[in-house]
Amino acid sequence: MRFSLHSTLAASALFLVLCPAAITQAAQGTPASQSVPFDVRAHYTKSEYHVKMRDGVNLFTIVYAPKDTSKSYPFLLTRTCYSIAPYGPDAYRPMVGPSREFDESGYIFVYQDVRGRYESEGIYAKAPVLLDHPTGTQHDETTDTYDTVEWLLKNIPNNNGRVGVYGSSMPGLYTTTAIINGHPAIKAASPQAPVTDYRDNDDYYHNGALMLESRNFFGSFRPQPNPVLPSPATPLPYSSADAYTSFLNQLEPLSKAKAFIDNPYFDESADHPNYDKYWEARDLSRQLHNVHAAVLVVGGWFDAEDLSGPWKVFNGIAAQSPTASERIVVGPWVHGGWNAYDGERIGDVHFGSNTGDHFRQKIQFPFFEHYLKDAPDPNLAKATVFETGSNVWRSYTAWPPPGSKPRMIYFQPGGKLSFDPPPPATNAAAYDEYTSDPAHPVPDVSFAAAPGPRQDYMIADQRFAATRPDVLVYQTDPLTEDVTFAGPLRAKLHVSTSGTDSDFDVKLIDVYPKNFSAPSTSTPSANAHARTADVLATPDLLGSYQQLVRGEPMRGKFRNSSQTPQPFTPGKVEALDFSLVEVNHTFLKGHRIMVQVQSTWFPLTDLNPQTFVDIPNAKPGDFKPPVERIYHTAQQPSGVEFQALQ
Repeated sequence: MRFSLHSTLAASALFLVLCPAAITQAAQGTPASQSVPFDVRAHYTKSEYHVKMRDGVNLFTIVYAPKDTSKSYPFLLTRTCYSIAPYGPDAYRPMVGPSREFDESGYIFVYQDVRGRYESEGIYAKAPVLLDHPTGTQHDETTDTYDTVEWLLKNIPNNNGRVGVYGSSMPGLYTTTAIINGHPAIKAASPQAPVTDYRDNDDYYHNGALMLESRNFFGSFRPQPNPVLPSPATPLPYSSADAYTSFLNQLEPLSKAKAFIDNPYFDESADHPNYDKYWEARDLSRQLHNVHAAVLVVGGWFDAEDLSGPWKVFNGIAAQSPTASERIVVGPWVHGGWNAYDGERIGDVHFGSNTGDHFRQKIQFPFFEHYLKDAPDPNLAKATVFETGSNVWRSYTAWPPPGSKPRMIYFQPGGKLSFDPPPPATNAAAYDEYTSDPAHPVPDVSFAAAPGPRQDYMIADQRFAATRPDVLVYQTDPLTEDVTFAGPLRAKLHVSTSGTDSDFDVKLIDVYPKNFSAPSTSTPSANAHARTADVLATPDLLGSYQQLVRGEPMRGKFRNSSQTPQPFTPGKVEALDFSLVEVNHTFLKGHRIMVQVQSTWFPLTDLNPQTFVDIPNAKPGDFKPPVERIYHTAQQPSGVEFQALQ
């Protein structure tokens, strides 16, 4: 077996998702149903236009306008790199708005291929660098949106002068760019799972570790010399139906992978493993100034692609545009799962209500209706978040919730986990250790998964990993009361390695009781404040289930700087302090809290050779199996810091 990651990169780079909402691998409830289909063709007239930008480039734009012209309507705009098909004046979408409520209410729905994609002219910029002046002569995604809105206001009749913008994933990025120095007519915007910082969780790298199975390499996004209609995605070059085996077996030099892919977008990412000016310029969270539209940021607790993007947009607007009216909504969803699914479950884990329906009907629709049509104000909270574990919606005036405080949960000798720090002196060993063998990495799921990224790994049962000798397990006794983690999470470890580089993957896990009954609720409101006593129990078959709540990798060479990697000194104890992003989860009475630590998580992340080398060009001899140690003394504690909800 040859150890390298390069053909696995090639395989990931060729995976393309044309519609973020079309999630097929994760069982997550059923599509939202309707008794009688809405007849779009009977209520809307479709028109196609080539809208000229300030530099002369024409962007292909489709407009669905209500046939009832007795009143004026606002625009609802989506700009995308995923295609606005179907093309042709007689080919209609089955639904033109974000949900049926919009179709029935009446909007002028606008879809646009961004420049350099499908039927639009120009050169595609996968990660746009924004300008400061949308009224200047240069162009970017902000100015393209500005020019489009200006054209729509002047050329589409029966509009009321107001514009809303929305989109998920990359269309979420374009929604974010639309409101930076945005057109004054843009009154409301909803960046949903917005790609925000490619280098940190969106979704090339997590704490310096390459997300190998990520679907966002955009390998099929090759430059197009002329406008083209969509074509089938390039088949994935896998040699096996089992992703784990296939990734280990398909190992080629990066130069061969680059030649195979022949894609400058892939080359750019592979050529920038460190955080540098390339990534800094493409971090939208640094550019969220002059936002004047009302903003509804949307994310999912189990979004395997853009977990941190919503938080970075939300916090960035608060810091750089403090007068903007913004709110955030986060539910128990995978990437784009709130768009079309009922949101009652992901895999084996149930949430007690149709959370997707609740969002679409009670949050998203009233938000746009208020700002674009003067409907009653839904009075949405600053943060409307679903609390997993207890399965209720929470409404907070700020995030983290007011009154929450940072608290640690510590590793203890003997695999214990406790809210008390390790004792000052003990006869127990100061550390636990394991050998991390890159020839037998810890898999991300327990079964032989088909090639391609999995959406449901973020909530999957971890019992398979807990039995491995290369995974350390720490857990509490059964809880005597509910414990809620609400806010940012950080892993704070003291580690050493016999090598010169290693990953340290930390997973926060909810261990269900043997006689577990799944918590459920009646249909909750966005303002629900019910605690465990108000939760209705229903039988389930998930006894002793180890549900992943949150997990993140840390590439050790970036422990002190994301810009300048540094080797470990073999055997030297060093501190690691890294983000596990955000969480809102209640560990119910009778459950246990568990933390697992490992150094491979494959093929979710690429293999670290565990020697201090340039990983994309690592040779087979560079891959070594070091001994990893995790310390848990009063002087060198390890654990997870969380926000405790009082």
